[in-house]
Amino acid sequence: MALDPTKHQDWEIAQDAESSMLTIYEIGEKLGLTKEELLPHGHYIGKIDFKQVMARLKDQPDGKYIDVTAITPTPLGEGKSTSSMGLVQGLGKLGKNVCAAIRQPSGGPTMNIKGSAAGGGLAQCIPLTPFSLGFTGDINAIMNAHNLAMVALTSRMQHERNYTDEQLERLSGMKRLDIDPTNVEMGWIIDFCCQALRNIIIGIDGVNGKADGFMMKSKFGIAVSSEVMAILSLATDLKDMRERMGKIVVAYDKKGNPVTTEDLQVAGAMTAWMVEALNPSLMQTLEGQPVLVHAGPFANIAIGQSSIIADKVGLKLADYHVTESGFGADIGFEKFWNLKCRYSGLKPDCAVVVATIRALKCHGGAPVPVPGKAMPEEYATENVDWVAKGCDNLIHHIRNVRKAGISPVVCINAFYSDTDAEIAKVRELCEAEGARVALSRHWEQGGDGAIEFAETVIEACEEKTEFKFLYELDMPIKKRIELIAKEVYGADGVDYSAAAEKSLARIQADPELAGLGMCMVKTHLSLSDNPTLKGVPKGWRLAIREVLTYGGAGFIVPVAGAISLMPGTGSNPAFKRVDVDVETGKVEGVF
Repeated sequence: MALDPTKHQDWEIAQDAESSMLTIYEIGEKLGLTKEELLPHGHYIGKIDFKQVMARLKDQPDGKYIDVTAITPTPLGEGKSTSSMGLVQGLGKLGKNVCAAIRQPSGGPTMNIKGSAAGGGLAQCIPLTPFSLGFTGDINAIMNAHNLAMVALTSRMQHERNYTDEQLERLSGMKRLDIDPTNVEMGWIIDFCCQALRNIIIGIDGVNGKADGFMMKSKFGIAVSSEVMAILSLATDLKDMRERMGKIVVAYDKKGNPVTTEDLQVAGAMTAWMVEALNPSLMQTLEGQPVLVHAGPFANIAIGQSSIIADKVGLKLADYHVTESGFGADIGFEKFWNLKCRYSGLKPDCAVVVATIRALKCHGGAPVPVPGKAMPEEYATENVDWVAKGCDNLIHHIRNVRKAGISPVVCINAFYSDTDAEIAKVRELCEAEGARVALSRHWEQGGDGAIEFAETVIEACEEKTEFKFLYELDMPIKKRIELIAKEVYGADGVDYSAAAEKSLARIQADPELAGLGMCMVKTHLSLSDNPTLKGVPKGWRLAIREVLTYGGAGFIVPVAGAISLMPGTGSNPAFKRVDVDVETGKVEGVF
C-alpha cells in the first residue's frame, strides 16, 4: 500500500516504494531487452546499448509518439514530470506497452528550490536518490568534456603568448591560432546554481608568474546549458557526436574567424569522455513501467529535451512512448517542434499541455508564489474568476501546439485543494477552444487516477496529424527570430542590441552558420522576456541582447532579456534539508 501523498513527502513515498521495486533485470525484461542490450549499474538502474537495440529492431514499426509540455509555469514548476509519470502509469493500468523518456535532473535545482525531476506524489520514477545525485554519470561526463575544451583554449592562449611561432612549432607542432581574449564564446560549467561564478577573472599571476595562465574575463554556466549537453540531446550515434563535437565554436581569432574544438585538437578527447553517456539510462515508475533517462533540463537556457536516441529506442520497444519538453509550449515545445523533430525526423502523434489550477490562478491575478516561502493563502480559496482569466495563457499554449499541426490534450494536473467549480471552468474554456481535456489525479492516486488522462491521449493519438515546422532553415535569421517572437510568444516585434546586430550580421554572412536551427533563450516565467508579466502580455517587444553560435549542436542562440545561463541559489535552498542516516546510509530530504 503506497503512502498517502497528502501526509508524506515525495522522498518518503519513494523510499517506501523502493523496498519492493523491480530489479533492473526485471525492468529490462519488461521492456523486451536482451541480456546483451542491458548494461546494469547496480541492482536497480542501468544503461541500454542503443546501437544493439536499434540494429535488432530496425524493421520494427514505431509506437505512438507523445510529447508532454505545459502552460507558463509558476516558479515552483507545473508538474510535467509528474504528469509524464502519471500518464505512463495510467497507460500501464490500461494494459498498454508503454515507455517514457525524461531528462536527467540537474544538481542546480535539486540542491536549490525546485527539487529533482522525478515527478511527485504517487506519480514518480525511482530510485529517487541515485536519480537525483549523479545517476549514471552523464552530467559528470558533460562537465569533463566541456571544461576540457576550456583547458585546451586557456593553455593554448598562454603558450601562444609565451612562445614564438618557431618555438610553438618545435615544441608541439602547434600553429598560432591568434585567439582574441576579448571574443571568447565559451565559459566553464558546474552543475550547481552559483551566481558568484557568472562573471570571473581567470589566470591571475601567482607564484609562477605568467606560467599560471592567461589573465582574462571568463564565466561559468550551469552544466545543462552546455553545448555538449545539446549535442547529447541531438546526436544519433557516436560518429554524429564526434563530428558535432569538433564543430563547437570556443572563441574567435583577432580577424573574427571562429576557433573550434577541432582547431584546438581537443574534440577527440572530449568525445572520449562521452562514449558511455551516449547510451540512455533506465529506471522505473512507482508502478513498475520502464523509464528512459537521457539529456538534461532547462528549456529556457538550453534545448531542454530528452534525447533523440532515447525516443528512437522507446518508439521501437513500446506501443506508446511518452517524451518530455521543458517548461511551457512557448519554449520547450517550440524547440521540440522546430529543432528536435527536424533533426530526428520523428513526428509526434499527440502533445499534452499540462495545467494546474495553481498556475492558472497565478496568471489570473493571484499573488505570485515565492520559492522557499509558504504558498500565499489565496491559493487555498476557490476563485473561479482568477482561473478563467488565467486560462488565456493556457489557450495561447493550445494554439501554439495547433500551429505545429498536432492534436493537443489538456491535462488538468489536479490536487486535492482544487474545487469542482474551478476544474469545470478550465474544461469549459478548453473545450470551447476545441481541445481535448482530461482531469488527472495521478499525484494523489497514481495510475488509477490517470485513467481518463490515458484514454484521452489514446484517442488523440488516433487522430491524423498535419505536422509542419514554423520556419524553414533557408529563411533569413532575423525573420525566423521575429516569427517565433510574434507567432509563439505574442510579441509586437523584436529589438536588437548593438552586440546582437554585429553577431547576426557575421552569422548571416557565413553560409555554414546561416542555415543552423534557432534555439531561443528566454525566461520560462512569462510568454514575454520579462518574468513578472503573467497571462498573455500585450504591447511588448522581444529584446535580444546577444547571439551565440552552437556550431556543433547546429544552433544559433539568441538570448532575450536579462536571463543568465547560470541560475542563482535562493535564500532557503533544498540542500539545507538533505542529510544522510549514518546507520543505514540512506539519503533523506531529496525531493
